[in-house]
Amino acid sequence: MIFPNIRNLREDNDKKQQELADYLNVKQTTYSKYELGKINIPIEVFIKLADYYDVSIDYIVGRTPKKK
Repeated sequence: MIFPNIRNLREDNDKKQQELADYLNVKQTTYSKYELGKINIPIEVFIKLADYYDVSIDYIVGRTPKKK
């Protein structure tokens, strides 16, 4: 499943995939696959991304347009 807000948040914050991969303790290729929807994203990653960007998980997965 593709979650476009993951990529949008990264780009809006001028971050590179490698920076997020380092934060999540995964390879850059793994992070890229998350963005492309090629592999499932573990719930722990959603939680870490929500904390990193200070947004809700619902926003990250596209369930709400509100960031908080």
